[in-house]
Amino acid sequence: MPLMRNDAFIEDRFRHLTDDGVVPPTGDIIVPLARIEEAEHRLASNGGQLGLHVPNTVKPASLTHLFNQVALISVAFPAFNDGRGFSIARRLRRNGFTGILRATGPLIVDQYAYAKACGFDEIDLPDGLAARQGVDQWKKGASAISLSYQRGYARPSTILDRRRAAH
Repeated sequence: MPLMRNDAFIEDRFRHLTDDGVVPPTGDIIVPLARIEEAEHRLASNGGQLGLHVPNTVKPASLTHLFNQVALISVAFPAFNDGRGFSIARRLRRNGFTGILRATGPLIVDQYAYAKACGFDEIDLPDGLAARQGVDQWKKGASAISLSYQRGYARPSTILDRRRAAH
C-alpha cells in the first residue's frame, strides 16, 4: 500500500506481518497487537524497529506500557467514515507517544488535514485509492483547512486564540 508522509508518497521501510506470518530475525516490522511479545523477543537481539498495528477499538491507555518498545503505532481505519481512529491518535499523543503514528486504511483527501491535526504522521492507503487520489490532491488536502476551533498537533492556535490576540 502507498504511504503518504509529508505530502508525498514514500517507500515503507516496515514489513507488515499477518496474524500467522513468520517474524523475521531482522528488519523493521509491524505486528498485530496479539503478537507484540513474540516480536519483541525476536528483535531484541538482532535489531530492527518494531511497529504495532492496533484495531480502532483499542483503548489507548492500554498501550502506554509499550511506548518505549515500539517505534510506530498503526491504527486501523476499516472505512473512511469510521472516525474512531482519529480519537485514538489524539489520545495516544496526549498519553505521551512520540513515535510514528500511522493511519492505515481507506482515508480520503478531505480527512488528511484532520489526520495530521490529530497527531498522525503518515497514512497507509489502499492501492486503488492512492491511484484515484494522486499526490497533488493530497497536497491540497493538507492545507485545505488552515484554521480551526480545536487545538491540534499541526495547528497549535485556534480561531478563538486569533480573535483574542486581535482585541
